[in-house]
Amino acid sequence: MKKARENPPLVHDGAARIAEKGGAASVSTRAAGSIEVYREDFERQPAGSDWLQALRKQGMARFQALGFPTTKNEDWHFTSVAAIAERTFPLATRGSESVETADIDRFNFGEKGWHTLVFVNGAFSQDLSSTAGLGSGIRVSSLASAIKSGTAGIERHAGKIAAFEQHTFTALNTAFIRDGAFIELAADAIVEQPIHLVFVSEGEGASHPRNLIVAGRHSRATVIESYVSLRDSCYFTNAVTEISLGEGAHLDHYKLQRESESAFHVGTVQIRQARDSQLHSFSFAVGGSLARTNIYTSLDGDAATCTLNGLYLTDGSQHIDNQTSIEHIAPNCPSHELYKGVLDGRSHGVFNGKVYVHPEAQKTDGKQSNNNLLLSPTARVDTKPQLEIFADDVKCTHGATVGRLDDLAMFYLNSRGIGPETARMLLTYAFAADVIETIELEVLKRELEKMVLARFADDV
Repeated sequence: MKKARENPPLVHDGAARIAEKGGAASVSTRAAGSIEVYREDFERQPAGSDWLQALRKQGMARFQALGFPTTKNEDWHFTSVAAIAERTFPLATRGSESVETADIDRFNFGEKGWHTLVFVNGAFSQDLSSTAGLGSGIRVSSLASAIKSGTAGIERHAGKIAAFEQHTFTALNTAFIRDGAFIELAADAIVEQPIHLVFVSEGEGASHPRNLIVAGRHSRATVIESYVSLRDSCYFTNAVTEISLGEGAHLDHYKLQRESESAFHVGTVQIRQARDSQLHSFSFAVGGSLARTNIYTSLDGDAATCTLNGLYLTDGSQHIDNQTSIEHIAPNCPSHELYKGVLDGRSHGVFNGKVYVHPEAQKTDGKQSNNNLLLSPTARVDTKPQLEIFADDVKCTHGATVGRLDDLAMFYLNSRGIGPETARMLLTYAFAADVIETIELEVLKRELEKMVLARFADDV
């Protein structure tokens, strides 16, 4: 048995100083008032079925017992949530009447044929959604309607995949399970067009979308989660997606976080993979004042595979945190991970990636990499890739880099008549485009490339 190995964090700021590890060590006592608001909203929400009400109560009990995490918590060591904990976010009202189809068109990447479910402040909007032509063996609906109709798959999976015993925000979301997307694929079902879930936030409240995806044996689908806002407002999105992949199932999952830069976002995607299943995950994060994305997967069956890739772009005083976890439980499971960050202004990026290999997980092949580009002397990143290996016959590598633009490449471009600002834009775009190229959905790849290029061109 091999001893667990864990790398110390690589901490770097744009001035090449060792950054102070910190933030508030504890959340202010004002957080108690915020917790009380959530408790009162919990008591006021309409009762659900017996199993749902019991699950909600478990979630609220855990949330109250855990409280908000502090920087003493290893998983939150570089991210203080005081900005969320010390604010009061009452439960957001529905308000879908203020959102029109033209508003949603801004976020559909020019595609009219995709199956689209739209949620405003966490509540499903039938008028803004379209799921025609799904085919047999495929169910795509709002979670609320599926719960109301007594769909058995929901009770069997909800709360069983996304653990909330030690995760405050997942527990809080569980306390408010009400609506979100429910996707169920029968054995061998194939969804030809992507399923696009659009979560629009309005106002200044809190929304807790809950999504459940159950992919049956040898099924296949592409699911995109977009978190967006129509204006720059301060609100809190706390989303959880649970995914169950059956034997041989294949899922391409994309999470796009483009929230208001005054908003707060915590999103968790947790996956359980059976034998021979395949997961391709891509996380794109550019919005939010404080944003955290958790992608957790467990390879429970022999020869299950996963690819976790991501890109985060920060500017101003943004703080964007990415945490991933790949748990190798069964043997013969490869995993590959590449996250890249481009940081400017006074922004702060965080990457914490964990790969855990159980003793039974022989023949594991795991690769993990995090690369960061600092464009400003005041930008900062904390990166901590980790391996914990308890099996003997494995191939695992991990690494992280933090650096600036290549001076030699800049000189090469300048010597050929390309100005310094344009050269800076081209090199930055090339760094980011490398990970975007891993996206298999061509339309999405093309549109994200345009979006990233436009962002860097605006800087110029």
